[in-house]
Amino acid sequence: MNHVLIMRHGEAAPGFPDHARPLTPRGEQEVEAMARWLAQRIEQGELTMPTLYASPYVRAQQTAKRISDALGAPLQTLAFITPDDMAADVSEWLIHHNDEAPIMLVSHMPLVGDLAGLLVEGSPSQGVGFPTAAIAELEADVWAAGCAQLKRFTQPSQLV
Repeated sequence: MNHVLIMRHGEAAPGFPDHARPLTPRGEQEVEAMARWLAQRIEQGELTMPTLYASPYVRAQQTAKRISDALGAPLQTLAFITPDDMAADVSEWLIHHNDEAPIMLVSHMPLVGDLAGLLVEGSPSQGVGFPTAAIAELEADVWAAGCAQLKRFTQPSQLV
């Protein structure tokens, strides 16, 4: 595996508790646009079907389910990719993950920004700002700090 896609969930409604916040109608539209775009890229052979993992939070599960449905990819939940989790723990998991297929992680800020910053720049403090439903595509031979290259960054507003 030398490709990882990191996606932030679509726009979510405010509320409490945080883990139960659902997507807004706008968030659903953002995710649908990104799902169609990913499906088209896979159909054209530009992207290999990823293995899809999502945070257990409602908004991430809703986002990942729409991606899963559009791609026909199975969806798994990872308990350690919530907003409060550490990028270093995810990086460590990636290092030991043996799947040949690309991985797609659907998670939250600040984790998605911190993880991209850690993998590309070597420090989570150099993180990338992710608009809702944005996807960063990284490539690396080893998923250690500072070893990845940001190949593409796409957000829903670019697809209109």
